[in-house]
Amino acid sequence: MAALFGKILIGIYVEIKRSDGRIHQAMVTSLNEDNESVTVEWIENGDTKGKEIDLESIFALNPDLAPDEEIAQSPETPPPSASSSVKVSKIPNKNRRTVAPPKDETPARDNRVGTTRARPSQQQVEQPPPAPVPQPIQHQTLQQQNELETARRKSNCVKEVEKLQEKRERRRLQQQELREKRAQDVDATTPNYEIMCMIRDFRASLDYRPLTTADLIEEHRICVCVRTRPLNKKEMSMKDLDVITIPSKDVVMVHEPKQKVDLTRYLENQTFRFDYAFDDTATNEMVYRFTARPLVETIFERGMATCFAYGQTGSGKTHTMGGDFSGKNQDCSKGIYALAARDVFLMLKKPNYKKLDLQVYATFFEIYSGKVFDLLNRKAKLRVLEDGKQQVQVVGLQEREVKCTEDVLKLIEVGNSCRTSGQTSANAHSSRSHAVFQIILRRRGKMHGKFSLIDLAGNERGADTSSADRQTRLEGAEINKSLLALKECIRALGRNKPHTPFRASKLTQVLRDSFIGENSRTCMIATISPGMASCENTLNTLRYANRVKELTVDPSAVVEGRTGGHTVNQLDVLEAQWGVGSSPQRDDLKLLCEQNEEEVSPQLFTFHEAVSQLVEMEEQVLEDHRAVFQESIRWLEDEKVLLEMTEEVDYDVDSYATQLEQILDQKIEILTELRDKVKAFRSTLQEEEQASKQINPKRPRAL
Repeated sequence: MAALFGKILIGIYVEIKRSDGRIHQAMVTSLNEDNESVTVEWIENGDTKGKEIDLESIFALNPDLAPDEEIAQSPETPPPSASSSVKVSKIPNKNRRTVAPPKDETPARDNRVGTTRARPSQQQVEQPPPAPVPQPIQHQTLQQQNELETARRKSNCVKEVEKLQEKRERRRLQQQELREKRAQDVDATTPNYEIMCMIRDFRASLDYRPLTTADLIEEHRICVCVRTRPLNKKEMSMKDLDVITIPSKDVVMVHEPKQKVDLTRYLENQTFRFDYAFDDTATNEMVYRFTARPLVETIFERGMATCFAYGQTGSGKTHTMGGDFSGKNQDCSKGIYALAARDVFLMLKKPNYKKLDLQVYATFFEIYSGKVFDLLNRKAKLRVLEDGKQQVQVVGLQEREVKCTEDVLKLIEVGNSCRTSGQTSANAHSSRSHAVFQIILRRRGKMHGKFSLIDLAGNERGADTSSADRQTRLEGAEINKSLLALKECIRALGRNKPHTPFRASKLTQVLRDSFIGENSRTCMIATISPGMASCENTLNTLRYANRVKELTVDPSAVVEGRTGGHTVNQLDVLEAQWGVGSSPQRDDLKLLCEQNEEEVSPQLFTFHEAVSQLVEMEEQVLEDHRAVFQESIRWLEDEKVLLEMTEEVDYDVDSYATQLEQILDQKIEILTELRDKVKAFRSTLQEEEQASKQINPKRPRAL
């Protein structure tokens, strides 16, 4: 009976149970009558898989397909076999007559089962032949008997089999309708259709609990969060897939497509956990509520606060910090810059802060290729120096007093219009610089608190350190180095380390006061692109953010960081290992590279060191050239006086010659010194180019 039902199951879908407990549908492809089992097949991750399952397990999970055991085992309903003829032979028939076989006929069985007629011997008396029966009547009687026998053979079991066949046909029609409906919902011609289905099925199994405004705002000295944006028009036109899932308020999942050796595609679902995770429906106001807003009060308590957006170009950094975009126009009032300024002016009205008589100032500058430019003063180039108290000063940076949020918006618009941007392999309009907007509170002229809001350059530009174009190499090197330094400075802040490598880059140098002191707080907003084409950069961004946060909660690290001679010994080892001279900048650079061995190879360190030396020498050459130019103007005035003196009839020739010789000696001495510096600078340019060629093509991933 089981074998009979097994044949009926062939070609239909049934529910099966896997070894890991999963239950899903599979098609019955064949029947194994020897052990009463069936072979089922299904498609998983693009592969056709199968297994052998006994019929009892099939019927247990699919009760609607199971046979009626009571009917199948009933003695009144035996299966169709030879034994059925017994009942047929017992059917009474008054017209039945016995016909004797011929004399030469061999013994034969009677029509009745179990009786055998022997052939009569010659001594037996021959019986007269039976009277003939009308043929039509005999034929009609046999037909009725056959119909009756067929009706009796057709048991309820056969009826059940017919019902199974009908169910199978209905199920096939339903599955066909379901496939057609799915085909309407999803375009099967979409690239990576298989990956899309895998992601959709995976998301269907998740329990979503996203972040809401009702969630509590936690206090963090270092807060790290992630924000993803929706697919943009370009990505949707290319039918790119969204590979980012944020199932809860602090979890981000990346569905990274992978491929096996046999070209089978599958998903590697990588999970990251941060303080907050914002999905593509979160607004700037929502992001601000959990990130920068808790830091506003810090600056009123004589503290330093820093909030920066980090990520790939086009991932939403400028949108988050600067405001919403409508085409090419930006609404600055919806960005974190303006939202923070709004709350600052609201805090000033509170009684406990109003009595302090604080004044609000704003600055806006950018750091591009290791140089600082004032965005509020026609991009004037600024110098970053340390005073006698080791305080970093940005010489020439203009501070504008602001009275309300509208004043801040005007400054933001002016600064954004001047910011340096350009084209990269990842984005047509890449942010090539770090934009730093600062809100400064002063009391009677002295610094009371400062809030630095930073829109960092796209992190993918750090991969351009081996470009054939020197300017692109320098941009990439400075961005890469500044992001490494920023990460280490934040980690040092979280671990209370005695030494912070802030001199390793201009960015961390100008933000030095934000990384020292007990009343300093930092928030990092990692922005990611959801498209599958940006998956590699997205993972790099999340790994960077994860490393920033992972060491800030280690309590034992605070004790380890307070050992007195640890930093000095470490620098001594690095100096012997890397073979470079000592200086504050190079010491921090060595320490920075040692702490990031996975990202910085010795060849890449050599390149960074060459770039740092190049930037320093460039500043020195430009400064000396400017001094020579000013001196040349004075020389021209002195030479003009000498020439006018020679027009007199009785001018002092001896005095003329002496003064001219002095002028020429000064010129020769100063110009020779400048020439030597220019030669050394040219040599440094060649060293930088050679160092860039030594970088391994398989260099560590960009930050």
